[in-house]
Amino acid sequence: MNIYVCIKQVPDTETKIKINADKSGIDTAGIKWILSPYDEFAVEESLRLRDKNPGSSVTVISAGPARVVDTVRTALAMGADHGVHVEIPETADSHLAAKALAGALKKEPQVDIVFAGKEAIDDGAAQVGQLVAALMGIPAATVVMGIEYAAGSVKCRREVEGGAIENLTLPLPAMITAHKGLNEPRYASLPNIMKAKKKEVKSLSMADVGVSEGDRKLKLKNFELPPPKQAGRLIPGEPAQQAAELVRALHTEAKVV
Repeated sequence: MNIYVCIKQVPDTETKIKINADKSGIDTAGIKWILSPYDEFAVEESLRLRDKNPGSSVTVISAGPARVVDTVRTALAMGADHGVHVEIPETADSHLAAKALAGALKKEPQVDIVFAGKEAIDDGAAQVGQLVAALMGIPAATVVMGIEYAAGSVKCRREVEGGAIENLTLPLPAMITAHKGLNEPRYASLPNIMKAKKKEVKSLSMADVGVSEGDRKLKLKNFELPPPKQAGRLIPGEPAQQAAELVRALHTEAKVV
């Protein structure tokens, strides 16, 4: 099988975000970048599928500025076989990124299945996986928590609103976006980290995959940080006194009851 994974580089969850000077986005200086956590589930699933199908290979593809190659190598260190980087601007939106990824996938001789995380933790748009599938003309299952593989198809268990579970059977090739609970991602071993440094990461330009700035649908501006949270307030006294004071404060001060 020719297995592909679309991944994204995002700021570390512990990074303190700053807004750039013109308020058009975040200040990227000094940020620690990581593989988006939901993409880790996608990479892990691709590796497990490869290992169950001898002769298969896993290729990770990411679109973004030059530094994204480091995150591609993170996936290679987890065990992926090949890497592809499509260089697009830092300001690319979901449509431009998806079209770049789909363009890279279309250049491959055969695509049997594609994985991605259900969303990236930086913008939480949850759009790219579905857009890639639409641009490639293949079916997609999102927010997938379990997969059963068969010859030429996959049965996916996915979470839907209200806590319900939906089961879908899709013909291959298909796009599957992974949710937490699908598997337990592995840590990269030291030998694999060393091997990843030597693996080739193929570089593609926007022209190579048939995209341009004209494919960007959104332009964001005037970013603002949320206001600082107010300090908590402790209410002393016995439980009955505390309850009465809490109700009073919610009614007269917060004006929510």
